[in-house]
Amino acid sequence: MDFKKTADLLKVMAHPSRLEILQKLETEVLCVSDMEDILGTGQSNISHHLSLLRRAGLVDYYVDGKLRCYFLKDPKTPDILRALDKEYAEDLPAPACCPVRK
Repeated sequence: MDFKKTADLLKVMAHPSRLEILQKLETEVLCVSDMEDILGTGQSNISHHLSLLRRAGLVDYYVDGKLRCYFLKDPKTPDILRALDKEYAEDLPAPACCPVRK
């Protein structure tokens, strides 16, 4: 694993708005005006997040008339989002050598 590349990817993803954008793009193509309605924030803020996501290679866009339509590009993104959303019943057990093991 390239730890630097992975850390940089996670840094880009590590913002609530960017995570929400990625989650929404997992199921549909969206333009900035669609995202304004979904996120309840302005065009310049969304464009900033999309620029970071695009530079990281997570999303891309195509032009449809005057609209830029964004979609997921990196195939790892849905897997990462599912892993982050997964619920677990309990923590991992402490190792047998651990004095605080229950």
